[in-house]
Amino acid sequence: MKQTIAKQRWLRLIPIAFITYSLAYLDRANYGFGAASGLAEDLHITAGTSSLLGSLFFLGYFFFQVPGAAFAEKKSAKVLIFWSLIAWGLLASFTGMITNIKLLFVIRFALGVVESAVMPSMLVLLSNWFTKAERSRANTFLILGNPATVLWMSIVSGYLVNSVGWRWMFIAEGIPAVIWAFIWWKVVNDKPRDAKWLTEQEKNDFEQQLAKEQEGIKAVKNYSEAFKSKAVILLSAQYFLWSIGVYGFVMWLPSIIKAAPNMDIVKTGWLSSVPYILAIILMLVASYFSDKTLNRNAFVWPFLLIGAVAFYASYAIGTEHFWISFVLLVIAGGAMYAPYGPFFAIIPEILPRNVAGGAMALINSMGALGSFVGAYIVGYLNDSTGGFGASYIFMAGSLFLSAILTIWAVKAAKKGSSKPASVKLSA
Repeated sequence: MKQTIAKQRWLRLIPIAFITYSLAYLDRANYGFGAASGLAEDLHITAGTSSLLGSLFFLGYFFFQVPGAAFAEKKSAKVLIFWSLIAWGLLASFTGMITNIKLLFVIRFALGVVESAVMPSMLVLLSNWFTKAERSRANTFLILGNPATVLWMSIVSGYLVNSVGWRWMFIAEGIPAVIWAFIWWKVVNDKPRDAKWLTEQEKNDFEQQLAKEQEGIKAVKNYSEAFKSKAVILLSAQYFLWSIGVYGFVMWLPSIIKAAPNMDIVKTGWLSSVPYILAIILMLVASYFSDKTLNRNAFVWPFLLIGAVAFYASYAIGTEHFWISFVLLVIAGGAMYAPYGPFFAIIPEILPRNVAGGAMALINSMGALGSFVGAYIVGYLNDSTGGFGASYIFMAGSLFLSAILTIWAVKAAKKGSSKPASVKLSA
């Protein structure tokens, strides 16, 4: 594969993928700021109901992952994401216009449904465009849209709420997705053979290289067979537990920080952005070395273990030492995000392309279910106990178990599939 082709792929596709996922993440994560800055009070929403509303997104997200991946694999990720961009942008904006809590329930669930196709479809798209030695970094640049968005969203949302209120915050942050849909349609191609900027020879050479990577992978007939794989089952359970920690953290960090003495919404926004700076750095470092060594496991479970320990230590130190506890939360947040690129590079290396997208969707759907559980139970624990200690322990325990399951899952993957000797799934 010529170096010019490699460079063109990174320059053309990665910024588009990053911005698309960033917009998706913006419109799901800004609910936490709305809830902390007037939405709950204006609509007379209790803390328990607010937890359910915040987590309802993930329930809709859970149910439509696999159908979205199947459409992306068999038909077009480009088409699916185009319509999803328009739909979620409109729904996010409508959040700022509602006056009825029943409509808010509908919007949060529907937002999860239309965004459910984004992650698996984007992973399918990137697996069509990037080789095994590039895939962890490509995935990371996609998923960087998560912490990078929360970083700037935390600051911008704080200022928007302070200046124009929570309603206009939702409206202003929903419109860009609708506009971006048409840029996406113009620029993206599903596969190299569809790209006008490649010659026929370049298309053939690149697709032959991708096909060659599939030669050492055991054939799997259909989704049903893939979903029964021990590795897929374990990775699904692992991602469920991992997501409990991540989304409990994302949804409730602003509320945890805002509870500190002398804390206003603008300061909360700035402090809420800090963990995501570390997350971006660690994600880039982990994906680079994972691709360089072709080792996935060694760049997943150690970070999750660090996150679990940091969460527990933050709880043990307590709120009377806010800044020490906050630093530990920053470490926990960064460590939780670091393994995403290597983690989503595992499946395309153990399953053939006809089922890899569906397996990634199943795993991601279990992550969505974990996100629902994490966002809801963390909120419930905060409300019922009157503090954040119980939720800290809950998130730390979930991350610890996910680290253990990662080691077990990758060992199962190594035994269950025929792999080229050059790929190291286990540390």
